[in-house]
Amino acid sequence: MVGIDVARGLAVLGMFAAHLGASDEEFWTRTGWLQVADGRSAATFALLAGVSAALLSGGRTPVDGAALRQARVRIVARAVALWPLGALLIALDTPVVVILPAYAVMFAVTAGLLRLPPRTLLLIAGVVVVVGPPVVRLAQVALGDPREAGQHVDVLVGDYYPAAVWIAYLLVGLAVGRTDLRSPEVGRRLAGAGALCVVLGYGTAAVARRVLPPGSAARDLLTSEPHSSTGPEVVGNIGVALLVLATCLAVTARAPRLLAPLAATGALALTAYCSHLVAIAIIGEDAVWDPSNLRLATFVLVTLAAATAWRLTLGRGPLERALHAGSGALAHALVPTEPEPSDARR
Repeated sequence: MVGIDVARGLAVLGMFAAHLGASDEEFWTRTGWLQVADGRSAATFALLAGVSAALLSGGRTPVDGAALRQARVRIVARAVALWPLGALLIALDTPVVVILPAYAVMFAVTAGLLRLPPRTLLLIAGVVVVVGPPVVRLAQVALGDPREAGQHVDVLVGDYYPAAVWIAYLLVGLAVGRTDLRSPEVGRRLAGAGALCVVLGYGTAAVARRVLPPGSAARDLLTSEPHSSTGPEVVGNIGVALLVLATCLAVTARAPRLLAPLAATGALALTAYCSHLVAIAIIGEDAVWDPSNLRLATFVLVTLAAATAWRLTLGRGPLERALHAGSGALAHALVPTEPEPSDARR
């Protein structure tokens, strides 16, 4: 679905902006609006991973039997492949925190939840939003620096993408993927739910900022600062992601060709994400520590052009093609397709 690819493309380019863009501290300025990309882009990327898991397993109507087992193998195989890819990107030693290891863990977890109804998924996500942040804070206090305990622990309770909290994004995405995303009514409901989450999440943080003393534990758990992984930040980010998805679905339903470059970037999201980190490694750390909006614009335009050309001529991106082929082959090898019933039995 083109609208989902467009939303994913915006999320990837938003991460470019978070890593490379130069924004003013005040939001209502010429470049201050770039702050909206920080944290929210990665959250949208994660939520759309849940949507992808739903589409891989039947979309609105979950598959069952051998098809379900194949879907689970495909999802787990992709997650397993993303872990070493993330390790390679970390080895580039850029000043960017790589999301792929945490993404891999969370994506694998969704494989066991494919048959849960949307309401159950949303209920679990709500529990995670309430319980996850304080548990992660307690773990960080107990461990000191989670990175010193190993990458596996850092992925679960680290500072930027703690899977113990961020799994909420994928659960919401999985629930969203079980709806009829082609329906305008569903799009309006997503937009309404997104607006409600934005007000609830960021509104709670704004009230806490006014009434709670700075540095207090309660205020720290109710902030909406990017990558704070608190309940208000997660709820607000979910709202932004739902609004972005609803808008992209609405626009592409009426003019699918209008946003073709963004859709192509979203279809090649993994390749685009990895390529931009390789480019940062080649340019050097100044690309991040000394941000330039001219450099950001160059990254964005080159990515849009390259992704569009590749999509039109070669189809799937190189990394996407490898994951699709490898996971599909493994699924068919491990889970043979159930034979069709004979005519005598029909």
